[in-house]
Amino acid sequence: MADRIILEEKANKIVYREGHTIVKEFTPSHPKANVFNEAYIHACVEGCGVPSPKIISVGPAEGGWALTMEYVEGKTLDQLMKEAPEKTEEYLNRLVDIQLEVGNYRVPQLRNTRYKMEEVINSMSEIDASTRYELLQRIHGMRRHTKLCHGDFVPSNVIIREDGSYCVLDWAHATSGNAGADAAITYLRFTLDQPELADPYLKCFCKKADMAIQYVQTWMPIVAAVQLAKHKESEKELLEKWISVAQYM
Repeated sequence: MADRIILEEKANKIVYREGHTIVKEFTPSHPKANVFNEAYIHACVEGCGVPSPKIISVGPAEGGWALTMEYVEGKTLDQLMKEAPEKTEEYLNRLVDIQLEVGNYRVPQLRNTRYKMEEVINSMSEIDASTRYELLQRIHGMRRHTKLCHGDFVPSNVIIREDGSYCVLDWAHATSGNAGADAAITYLRFTLDQPELADPYLKCFCKKADMAIQYVQTWMPIVAAVQLAKHKESEKELLEKWISVAQYM
């Protein structure tokens, strides 16, 4: 048996490489339905021809469940940016180009972005009824699209192979909907994790997509609320500020 190389450890899972495979092994408390749903989403995306790792199996592991997929050779855009900071702008442009290309795919089996966000916001006790109402009204006013939205499109989820081709990882949050929402999520992730890249990313995306920055900004209180529902204390203050903007924009 090949040695395990730990790649990531979180409260609900451990991700490791084993030979030519990558395994996401979830804790026993992680719902079985969530694991199978992630596998289903990934399989739908893969089946529509989106460059992504192939799903190999879903099965029991250490009292919980594990998702196994192929290992893809290459480096993530995050790794490339750290290795060559002087090329950050070039890699940021590549990230946006890939995000826009991914958005051109259609995966009709996926849940609609708007419905998923509505369900999360409706269930939240962290925000008051008036704010929930404002956010839901904002969602209802958005354009209805069917683009493939990754839901966590950040440099660490994009692998660049030696031949220059790419592969997109981690489709657990993918939906079918509006590219502006997906851009807002990426902008939020940059703001939280790499704030120096947030504004350059947004300007680059909107220029290449021919989309008004203000349009992406209308999604920001919504995606902030959805992120707040994940209960990460370190993010709470910033997210609450973003959500409050919903009452004035």
